[in-house]
Amino acid sequence: MKNILLVLQREYLVRVKKKSFIIMTLLTPFLFVGFYAAVIWVAVGSVETKTVQVLDESGLFSQQFKDSKTLRFEYLTSSLDSAKTNLRQSKVSALVHIPDDIMERPKGVRIYAQKNVSLELKSEIEKVIEKQIEDIKLTEAGITRKVLEDSRINVSSQTISLSEEGEKSSSSGAATAIGGICAFLIYISVFVYGTQVMRGVTEEKTSRIVEVIISSVKPFQLMMGKIIGVALVGLTQFVLWIFLTIALTSVAGLFLGDRMPKDPKQIEQQMQEVRKDLPTAQLNQNQGPQNPVSEVLSAMNSLNIPLILGCFLFYYLGGYLLYSALFGAVGAAVDNDSDTQQFMLPITLPIIMSFVFAQFVLRDPDGSLAFWTSIIPFTSPIVMMVRIPFGVPAWELALSMVLLVLGFMGTTWLAARIYRVGILLYGKKVSYKELAKWIFYKG
Repeated sequence: MKNILLVLQREYLVRVKKKSFIIMTLLTPFLFVGFYAAVIWVAVGSVETKTVQVLDESGLFSQQFKDSKTLRFEYLTSSLDSAKTNLRQSKVSALVHIPDDIMERPKGVRIYAQKNVSLELKSEIEKVIEKQIEDIKLTEAGITRKVLEDSRINVSSQTISLSEEGEKSSSSGAATAIGGICAFLIYISVFVYGTQVMRGVTEEKTSRIVEVIISSVKPFQLMMGKIIGVALVGLTQFVLWIFLTIALTSVAGLFLGDRMPKDPKQIEQQMQEVRKDLPTAQLNQNQGPQNPVSEVLSAMNSLNIPLILGCFLFYYLGGYLLYSALFGAVGAAVDNDSDTQQFMLPITLPIIMSFVFAQFVLRDPDGSLAFWTSIIPFTSPIVMMVRIPFGVPAWELALSMVLLVLGFMGTTWLAARIYRVGILLYGKKVSYKELAKWIFYKG
């Protein structure tokens, strides 16, 4: 045990002290927060009001184009030629020409601009014209817009979980998002840190450093120390990323808060702009759009966060330990990185398949595919994390954990048999047949 701790300490400190580790650990949260801060900054702070002139020869669209935060409409009474001439000499963004026979020729609308018109502006203009034409035709048929909108019913359901503790509100959207994120993190970490174990073994073998280490440490102790050491490096990086992201998000929120409206009148004005685009029936049922922040908090409160975090930690370590032992065995069996490709497919294929299965499990978290793939150790770390936010029976979770531990012990034993022979073997191309001999080799 002492030798394993020594190897673990060496592997951990060597990687943590690297400049690349420090830079990426500190830089990743900045890049993550900076990306979303830039998106919010552009969305909130780069709003430019555009002026659009409307030449309505039909007289049916008077005051139908409403000014907004980004668009301001001007109505013209001049001729089309005069309006086009003025457009070239002004800073007006676009000129909308509505012919007098618009009811018989709806495709006769023309939008003139000095440059190309954005798709958003084109769609906004077309939407207003289409709505007004529909209103006119409905009125002629004896149907008003209010009657049509009142007939549209917006159904919004609430999911409730029935358990031994009683009824509990749940959120399918939050469960899907959390499960998908956890599964993706495990998927990436197994690849990244498992590959680090393989490359570390290969480098030590190529440089002949391992010959010196093996003289005082058993091959199994060396492999276990290396695997656990890299696992702790990954956990350290995850913890630092979480704390740095939370801190940077708080700072960015305070900084971007200056760009957000604080005046209640401004907030109410923005809410009115949102409401005007909603059907009357929906406003009557929901009394306006709900606060997105409260929806997110309510969805998060419906999940068992401590259970999800605890299971994430267990399946992260279990999945990593299971696969990293095999990655280490591959690194010991070859002399360079190019030779690892022939042995990588049997290891990486279950990881990729489990991530693919996770997409189907999200559709049916309690199906037979979800059950079996969350029990088999090679796929359970990713698939089970997708199921846990939806609720998993305690016996299934316990069975999955026990089998994962047994699977890790089995792959560690298998990898150790290969590792003890391959770590000191040089200059020989290894085949699957040769690996099978190493597993059952006595000595």
